[in-house]
Amino acid sequence: MTVQEKFYTIEEFWEIAQKPENENKRLELVKGVIYQIASSNKRKTIIAARLASSLLPFVDEHDLGYVSGADGGFELSDDEVRQPDVAFIAKDRAAGLEGTTFPTAPDLAVEVISPSESPRKVFDKVRAYLLAGTKLVWTAYPDDEIVDASRMGENGSVIVDTFGIDDTLDGGLVLPGFKLPVRKIFPK
Repeated sequence: MTVQEKFYTIEEFWEIAQKPENENKRLELVKGVIYQIASSNKRKTIIAARLASSLLPFVDEHDLGYVSGADGGFELSDDEVRQPDVAFIAKDRAAGLEGTTFPTAPDLAVEVISPSESPRKVFDKVRAYLLAGTKLVWTAYPDDEIVDASRMGENGSVIVDTFGIDDTLDGGLVLPGFKLPVRKIFPK
């Protein structure tokens, strides 16, 4: 859902996002246009929490950086701010914890996909993260109980590996040694 039709800068976006009338809204800036993210459902929220709670102990134990939730904003470019459902950013890339957003893309972005999101929209979102420097994007599909792990290929193509309910997701080069059975992501 488009909130505004004018092209906005990141600074203008944050002024609008912090207005009292937008306090309870999740907003993203995509190519200068402000969009309101649809409210999450219970299943999506639980899946995101399971992913975050699995990542956090590993990241903390190895002192790697930070895991953020759905309110964590990341500046992907001069005209794009995204709020992944879960993200990891390495400590040396986080630029401290002050301010509203991280001034860069996360190392790992996690999106729990709604049935209403078109494959094109999901691909565009994944590609935007990867082009901005995100090394790994996990897209979790609740209805299918699968997770796609996407990364940028050497030639600029998007490489996608799909993990089913009986597979084990791993952190790749972003979180070496991290393992998570896909079965633990999706509640029954």
